[in-house]
Amino acid sequence: MELAHVIKGPVLTEKAEAQKVAGIYTLKVDPKATKVDVKNALRRFYDVDVVSVRALRTVPKVRAISAHKSMQKRHREKRMIVKLSKKSKTLDLSAFKTS
Repeated sequence: MELAHVIKGPVLTEKAEAQKVAGIYTLKVDPKATKVDVKNALRRFYDVDVVSVRALRTVPKVRAISAHKSMQKRHREKRMIVKLSKKSKTLDLSAFKTS
């Protein structure tokens, strides 16, 4: 998988923002991405040292509108929870570095 397309963006929730103080970041990633892909992409494009990566898939939430219609309230996505080392700099997703 192409490393430039692995990370889609950050997850913006209260819990994810509170964990940034401890060096834990939650990222939206490509559904085909693996833990190794995410670790290599962060190391290559953002110059951070990753200690651990945990994977999480969100299940779509569907609501019935009428007898034959339904609506998706939450779409399917894949997230990775990344913990950075104490010596690593903070993760700034706007500072994408090309080599």
